[in-house]
Parts: sequence; C-alpha cells; structure tokens
Amino acid sequence: MTGLALAGCGAGGADAGNGEEVVEITLSGPNQWNNNPSSFGPAWEDMVARFEEAEPNIKVKTTVLPIPTFAQTLSTQLTAGTAPELVFNQAPHSPDQVVNLDEYMAAPSPYSDADTWLDSFDQKYFGTGNAGSKNAAGNYEWAPLNLVIIGVYYNEEIFEEAGVTAPIETMDDMMDACVAIKDAGYTPFAMDNGWLGQGWTLSTIESMLVDKYADELNQFAPDGSPGTSPQVSGKSISKAVLTGELSPLETPEIAESLKITKDFFDACATPNWSGIQGGAAFIGNDEWLSGKAAMSYGTNFAANNLEDVDWAYGTMPFPTITDETTSLSDNTPARFGAAPGGTSYMIPATTEGAKLEAAVKFLQFVTSAEGNQEWMNNSGGIPATVDGEPAPGLEGLMSGEWFNSPTIPALTLTPKAKAGQALYTGYLLGDKSLEDQLVEMQEDWTQASQEQAADGGWTEDWAQ
Repeated sequence: MTGLALAGCGAGGADAGNGEEVVEITLSGPNQWNNNPSSFGPAWEDMVARFEEAEPNIKVKTTVLPIPTFAQTLSTQLTAGTAPELVFNQAPHSPDQVVNLDEYMAAPSPYSDADTWLDSFDQKYFGTGNAGSKNAAGNYEWAPLNLVIIGVYYNEEIFEEAGVTAPIETMDDMMDACVAIKDAGYTPFAMDNGWLGQGWTLSTIESMLVDKYADELNQFAPDGSPGTSPQVSGKSISKAVLTGELSPLETPEIAESLKITKDFFDACATPNWSGIQGGAAFIGNDEWLSGKAAMSYGTNFAANNLEDVDWAYGTMPFPTITDETTSLSDNTPARFGAAPGGTSYMIPATTEGAKLEAAVKFLQFVTSAEGNQEWMNNSGGIPATVDGEPAPGLEGLMSGEWFNSPTIPALTLTPKAKAGQALYTGYLLGDKSLEDQLVEMQEDWTQASQEQAADGGWTEDWAQ
C-alpha cells in the first residue's frame, strides 16, 4: 500500500533524510469499509500517507483482520504481550493491558488548537459527558477517529415494486412489508451468520422495551461515582445484573425482545442466513449489493460501497416496537445514537519509548481536523471532535429519535471469551428453546458483569 512501511522492522535503522532514525509502528484492526482482505481502502491509505508526510520520522503499517475473528486475535495478542502498537479498541482486554492515556488527554495535541487533546473532542460523545469514554478503572485508554451509527438501507426500486413506503415506522408495518416484498420475489432483509445482525436487532429492541427502568437503574455517574449519567452507565448495568435488578430470567422485557427478534428473522431475514459468512460493509453484503434484497443493515461507513450499484437507495431507522406488537411496550421510539464505537484505537501496554510516542502522535493526528476531515469525507464519517463536519449524504441516519442515544444502552453483555461470537443462532433457528437461551444469557450477563467489576477494581459489596 502507498506510503506504508514493511512489517517486522524495529524502531531504528532507517534514516528519514534528516539525520534521525525512522520509527515504524503497526496498526491492526477489522476492515469496516470494504471486503478487501489487505487494505482499508484509498481513504485510509491517503490518511496514513498524509501523517507520514507530517511526521517523516514515523512510518505506519496497517494489518487488516477479518471482522468475525479480529476480537479474539487481538485479545490473544494483548494477553501474550505480542500485540502491535495500535489495536482496535473492541478487543476484550483488561485495563492493565493497554496504555492509560489520561496524561496525554490532559495535555495539548500538536494538531489541535484546543487547550488539551481531550478538549478537542465533543464531550457528549467522548469525554466528561459520555459514560462509555473511560474503562472500568476510570481511565481513558482509546481515542475515537469518528462516530458510528447504523441504520436500515433500503432499495427504493424494490420498495416501489412491492408497494412499500419508507420509512417503515413500526414493527407491525415491517412484518407487513416483508410479506409484500417476498410476494414481489425478493428477500426482505439481507442477513448473514455474523454477530452484528443479531446483536444490532436484539439490542435495539431491548433498549426500547427496558427504557421504562432507566430511572431506577441509573445509580452511577460517568466516572463511576454515586450519581446519575445521561445514559445509564456500564457500572449501573453491572450492578443491576449482579443484584438481580435486571435479569434475563426475571425481567420479562428481555424474553419478549428475544421473541420479537426471532419473529423478525423468521419473517424477514434471508432464508439461509446461518450459512452465509458475515463480512464488512453491509450485513448480508453480497445479496444486498446484487439487488436481490430490499433492505440491509449498514453503518454510515457502508454508503461508499453503493457508488457502483445501478439502483437508488435510501436510509431509515429500525422500526419502533409499539404496544400494538407487545403489551410490554410503552412506545419508546427506536434509538441507536451516534457513538464513538466506530473506528477507535488504543495502545498496548507493551508499547514503550519512541514507538509509544509515535503511536500517540498518530492518534492525535487522525483525531484532528487536519488529519481526519478528508478521511471522513471519503469514508462516510461522522466527527467525534468539535471542529469536524460529517460526510455528506448521511441525513437519513442523523435525524430524529434514531440519532439520539438510548437511555439504556445495548444489553448484549458478553464475556470476554465469547467476544465476536453469534450467541443467538440456535434460538433464532429454532434449535434452542427460549428458556435455554435465557439461562445462557443470565450466565453470560453475570460473567461479563463480574469481569467489569474485577477490571474496574470496584469495592462495593455487590461487586465482590
């Protein structure tokens, strides 16, 4: 790739032409933009080249990892102490395995006019106003290059042929639309066997149905101290799970969310979805791009993959679960919210010296307007910083309730050992009973909450 250094080189040896040795670092993570196994694409390569031009003593190599396996690959490397200098932040890890960025966040960035690096970020999404910005130990350990929001992409021509009007407002309307689309000869909703299609569906439905419990569960501030948070914090959720206040076995909305998810998969998803390999860009990517499916999930990054299709498309939110679908609904609207869980990277604790300083400089560059804006424009990005502008064409994903964060975030609590796995396949296929799925969820939620308590060093009685 243009401007990228060779793998396996040490911190020194090469000369930048100014009498100083070149520091070479490697960034490793999943491909969120295309299905190329070796490149994140031209926009990313251009950003790396611009960084190398700004910092001629630093060279960056990127390693592309498959989406289904990246989490376990990086987690294993972090545990073994063999991870490269920059890794995608959704890899399971403990706080001591990565660099604490607090001192860097509190100091100025050479690429920003803000007083501190942290001040350059929109605090609603990353910083003092966002409960998910810090790890369980209360430290900043990663930096967001952008924000992510998902949505439903739809084929306008198939909708017109099937007599379906967008946006589809409610789940009952979605079920009717799926019947009409099938009758027109198309797959209603492209799906594959990856974790994302299952997780996004279930978590969106759960967030609507459990919203009614937000006030009673909201017991900790974003920094982990007693108080409240604009979005119920991970510590509040973990406490609720470990004390039994929130339980797949006892909270009826969890079972109801699973049932509605299964109804949706049965009525709308690609019939053989469990045999289709999950990939990047869109869920059920190949079927969707070929024009055989009416809808698919995609992130704001995915739109660039539609440049060459010969049909028009639009975007819309996932439908709301109303009291017409279930009596457990209080008609809370569907919300996903822009979040800094898009493209975010952290530095392994084994990174030291010149490589550590180079890795920090790279994160500072790619979170600045100088390094970031052109990349966002060409990759469908939404800025995490105060001085950035969203890429054009994202209006359908950035308006209304869908763009607001749910009060209770995704409840897909997953133990580290199961990260990236499709956990509900058996139930969705009818091979596992609802009761067995709920028992397994209870075990997973408990283990994940215990892991969070251990990682955070929480001392409350309920956390022991």
